[in-house]
Amino acid sequence: MTRHAAIRAQIEARILSGALRPGDRLPSEAELVAEHGVARMTASRALADLVAAGLVVRRRKAGSFVAEPRAEETLLGIPDLRATIGPGHRHAVLSRTMRAATAEDRARLGTLPRGAKVLALAVRHEAGGLAAALEDRLISLHSVPEARAESFATTPPGSWLLDRVPWTEAEHRIQALAADAGTASLLGIAEGAPCLVLDRRSWRGEESVTAVRLTYPGDRHAFTGRSRPLRENSQQGMREA
Repeated sequence: MTRHAAIRAQIEARILSGALRPGDRLPSEAELVAEHGVARMTASRALADLVAAGLVVRRRKAGSFVAEPRAEETLLGIPDLRATIGPGHRHAVLSRTMRAATAEDRARLGTLPRGAKVLALAVRHEAGGLAAALEDRLISLHSVPEARAESFATTPPGSWLLDRVPWTEAEHRIQALAADAGTASLLGIAEGAPCLVLDRRSWRGEESVTAVRLTYPGDRHAFTGRSRPLRENSQQGMREA
């Protein structure tokens, strides 16, 4: 592990465990340099990575602070679920199965090579002792062969993929569904209670990387998005192309 990644992991672990709370001030770059014996650029990169993950905010002339929990998830990209759920996030792998891709797996992931294998994962996420989300994920082992050896006990699948596998395209679908008995039990909600369900697929070039269904208690999560209309001349150019 690189020096900046080790510093990031140390601070991240303290945030996710709740040892550092929202609003707590983090050590400055100079303090990190003195503590870890690294160059200032290394300390700066570690803090920048935490900012990019949504765990830390930097305030001009004030320093770096643990970010407030976010109850909303943006659809303009693929956010790290740990940062979306916020400090105190924990996860547990409920099941992990490696298998030849079934017809259903191919339908979820899209085109796969003949004989391709997938890794199927079920994960429960929580924060503050409450269930925050259920994750039902398929990973193409053709695209991500290194996932074969990963238990995901320490790092949740989505975060692990974001750290290692560049994605070039993502597709999102959101719907509201009533919790069935199994889902209700795992989320600690009443059967039939409303849930927000996000189905997401991502690709690297032409290769399918992963397909995931994230199920959230309807009263504990929201999705947001922001966009701008194309300029009139851009629209005209598209019509004429």
